[in-house]
Parts: sequence; structure tokens; C-alpha cells
Amino acid sequence: MADVKLSNVSKSFGDNLILQHIDLEIHDGEFMVFVGPSGCGKSTLLRIIAGLEDVTQGELSIGGKRVNEVAPAERGIAMVFQSYALYPHMNLYDNMAFGLKLAKLPKDEIDRAVHQAAKILNIDHLLLRKPKDLSGGQRQRVAIGRAIVRKPEVFLFDEPLSNLDTALRVRMRYELAKLHEEFKTTMVYVTHDQVEALTLAARIVVLSAGRIEQVGSPLMLYEHPDNLFVARFIGSPGMNLIEGELVAASAEAASVRLSGGELIECRVDASHARTGDAVTLGVRPEDFRVGEAVNALRTEVTFVESLGSITYAYCSNPASPEVLTAAVERQRPVRSGEALALGIPSASTHLFDAQGQAFRRHSAAEQSRAA
Repeated sequence: MADVKLSNVSKSFGDNLILQHIDLEIHDGEFMVFVGPSGCGKSTLLRIIAGLEDVTQGELSIGGKRVNEVAPAERGIAMVFQSYALYPHMNLYDNMAFGLKLAKLPKDEIDRAVHQAAKILNIDHLLLRKPKDLSGGQRQRVAIGRAIVRKPEVFLFDEPLSNLDTALRVRMRYELAKLHEEFKTTMVYVTHDQVEALTLAARIVVLSAGRIEQVGSPLMLYEHPDNLFVARFIGSPGMNLIEGELVAASAEAASVRLSGGELIECRVDASHARTGDAVTLGVRPEDFRVGEAVNALRTEVTFVESLGSITYAYCSNPASPEVLTAAVERQRPVRSGEALALGIPSASTHLFDAQGQAFRRHSAAEQSRAA
């Protein structure tokens, strides 16, 4: 096992700057996930760790050793790609054993490693089959098995589940989580799917335009986004964002007037703000209190989406050009065209300044003392 450290790492292709001054430490045995929109640099960052791309500036170390000039095969890493990249003319056993045979390991050692990995991945009964005879999930297991047999210090995954259907992705997320629990090896995982990120990661790195926006646990990013970008990106459905004006500000709370006239109290530290400042109010769909008139928005339901376990009401409001999304309990039916009050607990609000930076939310202990 090994830690991975990037210090002031930048990457350019000609005049095109892809990554800018990345400082990041991935702890020994940690499962870290890179997320961000297409083109943000997350796959390039993974390929730099793998040695498939050179560092333009900065230093990369694995296990405390600088590896900028070290060949990929000598870095102690194994990479699983989005495409399975299996040899179609070889059976599963030979696909998994191929790298070990190139390394000229003893036959009994290769056999032991392949069968052990296959058993862990529940494909030991398929070893004599060829890739064309397998499902997508089974092929991805073979690709992961090929990485396992090398016993790397660091596993790298580049969107390994994106070619699978929904049911298989859920199953493979579970398999990857079990794999990490068993091996306790450092794992770095790239995905555009935030559900994968939130369910798999010990920590998430949110990237945008080649920069790190925030690093933290899934719960930290969800409850305490540093800025509007992270607030928009983390969460499905996304956070509701409504522009307003600050009419009162203190270290304990802020009052925001929305364009529709509603006055919303937010439990945030606004001690550095001034009345009259433009701000953005943020509310998660599940934090609305449907039907409550206190600290509330007046809305009209435009569409109802029932997903079985949860129902979402999409609502219009004069304060927001965007449709607001509220999670509704199954026991409370709502219908299109209905007038609906959406109460907002002040402790559940998020607030962002004109530059998109978040006001600090008070902890539960601070809320309790204030009460």
C-alpha cells in the first residue's frame, strides 16, 4: 500500500493548460474519487498518476518516492479503464495471467494468483470462457481481476462502470466497495456519476476547469459546499438556488429578501457581509417542509414526479426563474396546479455571496447553544 502526493502539479498540451497547480494528498489505503464535468481534467489527473501523461510542472510521489520520471510499469500501480480491453482470442484465465507471464513469474504462482482473484470476483467458474461469451459486468470483473493479480500498491479506475446498465452498475459499486474493504489498498477512481462518488468514496475531489474546487467526505461536500459550483454539482436533484438581497447580517444569522418579497432567515455566519449585498439562497429538495408557512416560499406545482420511494414536486415561484424541486412524503399527495407553501428550516439553508463563496453554516452544537 502507498500514499499518493501531488505538489503544485500542472499539465499543458501546447498552450492549452489542462491542470493548474494541483496540491493533493491521497492517504495510504484510502478510496478517493475524482468528479467533475466533462473536460475538467479528472482523467488527465489519473493518467498523470499512472505515468501515461508527463507532469508539465510540479512533483508526483507514490509511497514517499518521487516518480515523475519513473515508467508506468515501475510505479506499483494497476489501472482499470472504461473499455475492458480484453484479448478476444484468449480465455479469461489467459487474459488475467498475461501480465504475469510477461513478467516471467513461476507457473504455480501465476495459477495461484489468477484463481485467488477469480474467486474474490466470483468468476472462477468462467475461467475457460472467452470475452465474447460474457456479460458486460463479467468482462469488467475480468479487467479488475487482471489488475488484482499484479498486487499493486495503488489501483486506478477510469470510469470503469460507465458502459454497464443501471442494475449492473449498482452491483459493481457493491463489488468495488467489498474489494476495497478486503484489500485495503489505495484506490483512485474517476467518474462523472456523482452517485458512484457519494457511495464509494472516503473523500471526493471536485474538479472544475483544471482546478480543485473542494476536497472532503461525501457528507461534508453535501452539507457544507465551499461554493456555488460544488453546491450545484453535488446532489441529485441539485440544490435549489434563488437570488436575493441581504437585509440583515450578524454572526448568528442572516435575513434574505427574495424578489417575490419573501423574507428568509438563514442560520449562517454573515458577520463579514453587509446589508444590501447580493446573495444566493440554497435549499436542498429534501429540506423543504411542504405545507409549512413559516420562513416559506409561495409556489405553484407545475409537475409531479413519483419514483416509488420518493416523490418530487417541481414548483414555480416569482423569486426564481428556475423551477424549484421539493421532495414530498408519499403520504402527502400533491397535484399539478396546486398552490404550495414550502417552509425552509433556517438551520437547513445555504447562503452564497456575490462571488459564489459559501457563508459558514453553524454546526448542530452552535445551533443548540443559540436556541
